[in-house]
Amino acid sequence: MTDSRTWLAIETGGTKLLARLVRDDSALAEERWPTTTPEAAESALLDFVAERLRSGMVLSGAGMAAFGPIVVDPAAANYGEVLATPKPGWSGANLRAALEHRLGVPVAVDTDVNAAALAELESGAGRGCASVAYVTVGTGLGAGLARAGGTLAGALHPEMGHVPVLRLDGDSTPSTCPFHPSCAEGMAAGPAVQARLAGRRLEESPGDFAAVADYLGQLFATIVFAWSPHRIVAGGGVLAVPGLREAAVARMLAALGGYGVGEAAHAPGFVRAPALEHAGLEGALILARRVATNPLRPATE
Repeated sequence: MTDSRTWLAIETGGTKLLARLVRDDSALAEERWPTTTPEAAESALLDFVAERLRSGMVLSGAGMAAFGPIVVDPAAANYGEVLATPKPGWSGANLRAALEHRLGVPVAVDTDVNAAALAELESGAGRGCASVAYVTVGTGLGAGLARAGGTLAGALHPEMGHVPVLRLDGDSTPSTCPFHPSCAEGMAAGPAVQARLAGRRLEESPGDFAAVADYLGQLFATIVFAWSPHRIVAGGGVLAVPGLREAAVARMLAALGGYGVGEAAHAPGFVRAPALEHAGLEGALILARRVATNPLRPATE
């Protein structure tokens, strides 16, 4: 008799909620819903498990790749609690704790970008690297770091989307971040790009294209200085604009200013597109397997 196990992987995003049930290495079911309220998310996920878990199967553990800010320290009394966020209804919510109570299995949580970094390191665009920074530029902007053994977390978790960026001369476009007047997310995430374009396409507006590329390049340079990753995997809807990733890399190199940051940041392909379609969900599955094997092991280091 084989020791088969079943895991639940969850990704909570600003606009969508994803879930996948996996038996050993085979997906049993996958579903998505719009992200509305924590209560609706809990109900949808519990119904998904109840309907899709086959007769005789027992859930072994679950992993969540979550938008933040969120408490990711497994030793914290409020492990999994969402902190102050512009997402209506989510500040103070703890979907992780609710699911752990209702499902009766350990549930691990990390940020969506940390989980995605872990997945891309293990089986994606960062495979073979000792460390990988993952950046997503979409509805929000975030970055996480994975290396052998886990992901980066301190008192909380990295919030690279909110590092300050220097405005280009003449760029008076207001930041869309409700917390900061000039941070990477407020100047280069999806809502910021939409606000500055007023219906135009980014690739058809050279000045705006250059500004967004510059702010993303500054962010990449900050990641190089702060984390010194062996590779940056950068994706999200904004970076789907043709040529933007390459332009941001050029601005990154300019922002580094020739300072000695090692060979990795100057190597061809240092900044790459993701190789996994749902890296956050794949990372959540890794978290689920780890917590199912050893519930007392921290999900992050």
